[in-house]
Amino acid sequence: MCCDPEWEAAYKRFETPEEEITKFTRRLKRFGFDSLPKDALVNEIFCGRGGGLVALERMGFTNLQGTDLSDTLLEEYQGDATLHLADCLSMPFDSNSFDIVIVQGGLHHLPRIPEDLDTCISEVKRILKPTGAFYVVEPWRTPFLTFAHAVTDQPLVRKLYAKGDALAIMTARERVTYEQWLNHPKEVLAVFDKHFVAKQSQASWGKLAYVGTPLLDASADVVSSARVGSM
Repeated sequence: MCCDPEWEAAYKRFETPEEEITKFTRRLKRFGFDSLPKDALVNEIFCGRGGGLVALERMGFTNLQGTDLSDTLLEEYQGDATLHLADCLSMPFDSNSFDIVIVQGGLHHLPRIPEDLDTCISEVKRILKPTGAFYVVEPWRTPFLTFAHAVTDQPLVRKLYAKGDALAIMTARERVTYEQWLNHPKEVLAVFDKHFVAKQSQASWGKLAYVGTPLLDASADVVSSARVGSM
C-alpha cells in the first residue's frame, strides 16, 4: 500500500531487510536468474525498500533500476541501482528499454481490477524490449494462504507472534485491494494474456509465479496455451 504509514510500519516489522533479501534471492534462483546475463537492464517495479534489488546485486547483476511510489521506502535502499519515484501506471521510461521487469508483491495494491492492472501491464509491455521478459510473484488464493490468514487473524497468535501481527495489520490496511485481487484470478490472468505470452504460470504456497514475454501486436488475438500449473 503505497504511502500508507501504518502499512509501511507493519511491513518493516514483518521481516528484516536481510530476511527479505534472502527470500527474494530464493525466488530469483527459482526463476532461473542464475543463468541470465548479468548485464541485462532490469527494472523492479513496486520495489519498496529495495530488497529485491540488493538480491540481484548479490547475484552479480550490474544494470539495475527500481521504481516505487513511496519516497520513504526508497530512502531506505542502500545499493548502486538507479531509483525512480514514479507511479507504475505511467512510467517515465522510453519504450523498448528494458530486458527484464520484475514485480514482487505490488500489483495486488492496485485500486481497480482489471482497469488499473491493464494500464500497469500495458506500461510494462511498453518499456520491455520485444525480446524481454516479465517476472511476477503475487499473492494467490490457495489453501495455504487461506490457512495462514486464519491463523494470523487470531488475537492470541497476534499477541505471541510479532510477524503474524504485522501480516494481519498489512492485510487489514490493504483489505479492499487485496481481496479484490484474490477474488478475480480469471480477470487477472486475462490481462496478462492480453499483453504477454505465458512461459510459466504456477500457483503454490499462496503465491502466483508468472513469467511472460511480450505478445506481438499482430497476434494479440492469440490466447496463450503455454500456461502450466493449476490455479
